[in-house]
Amino acid sequence: MSSPSETTVVVVGAGHAGAELVSALRQKGYSGRIILIGEETELPYHRPPLSKVYLSGEVSRESLLIRSATAYDKLQVECWTGVQVLSIDSQGRTVSLSDGRVQAYDKLVLATGGRARRLEAPAAQRPNVHYVRTLQDIDGLKPMFTAGRRLLVIGGGYIGLEAAAVGIKSGLSVTVLEAAPRVLARVAAPEISAFYERAHRRRGVDLRTGVSVLDYLGGDRVEAVRLSDGSELALDLVVVGIGILPNDELARDAGLDLDNGIMVNEFAQTSTPDILAVGDCANHVNAFLDRRVRIESVPSAQEQARTAAATICGSPAPHAAVPWFWSDQFDLKLQMVGLSQGYDQLVLRGDVEAESFCAFYLKDGVVLSADAVNRPQDFMVAKRLVASRKQVSAQALADEQFPLKTLLSDV
Repeated sequence: MSSPSETTVVVVGAGHAGAELVSALRQKGYSGRIILIGEETELPYHRPPLSKVYLSGEVSRESLLIRSATAYDKLQVECWTGVQVLSIDSQGRTVSLSDGRVQAYDKLVLATGGRARRLEAPAAQRPNVHYVRTLQDIDGLKPMFTAGRRLLVIGGGYIGLEAAAVGIKSGLSVTVLEAAPRVLARVAAPEISAFYERAHRRRGVDLRTGVSVLDYLGGDRVEAVRLSDGSELALDLVVVGIGILPNDELARDAGLDLDNGIMVNEFAQTSTPDILAVGDCANHVNAFLDRRVRIESVPSAQEQARTAAATICGSPAPHAAVPWFWSDQFDLKLQMVGLSQGYDQLVLRGDVEAESFCAFYLKDGVVLSADAVNRPQDFMVAKRLVASRKQVSAQALADEQFPLKTLLSDV
């Protein structure tokens, strides 16, 4: 049997999960070889700013790096960027790379993330149709984000709404189309959807719900769209934000169990235990939620990476993190914790019209989740309330004269 210092961990995917995993392995005392492999030529970088401050030009490309090349050197992590893993031989414990190399591993971690769901061809191939997922995506989009241009955003989720906000800030004429009856329909209560629809319209967004694109018009570029309500809309560029698909092709070809992503247990192990999966690509067991879930979230990816590192280092602990998320649109800082599915009561605290409030989702008096808009202190309390699973008074939650942190007295 090899000693720990003679073993090799190969991490496929150089996003947030991969970057966190290699660091967590060293923090937990792993002394073997670590290889981090990424298709993009860049070292791992922060992705949430892409559709916000990077698209708007407020931060530099260099500032997006999670850590420097020197830092990886200090961690003794080999970063192989600009190379693709083509296949996995789970019996021989090797991966084959696009540059011809074949690399052996003792443990393999798939941190392959997800990719933007694309429009049906040929519209998807036109040069003024853009997606918001990678640095390359945004570098191609930024030159188009100039004042006076007509931007169509397809999709009223967080990515679409964030792009719309930057568009308005950059002086573009912005239209958002959401095929569902309301924006954020999968993740937020109707009251929160209505708030964001009002907020965007007040700031100049032409936001249309219950409307979809029937046809894309033009030659080499999309010049207009024909909509389901019979109207046509002229445009200069399109941003598509219609969801994320898990990158699970390597796992499928290797014979791993799949279901809306790569199936893993509470220790981040796939159906082949020496292969683990973390992040957006992983359909994981979450002991806190007491169910299986695939979450597209940086904090979740990082927590899963720590779980995987503990498993590799021989100190497995079930993944039991409370999921949380955030979204910046205009001057609205939205922070979310927990998952709201199944709630039976919504309690609002604060002033919705003043754009400073917190929405608590309750089931049988227990706070399942919360959405805080420009309420960072309430959000910190909300995280602990969700984690505690204790019953609370809806009246106390709604009463701003009642100190919210008092509800934590027994937590």
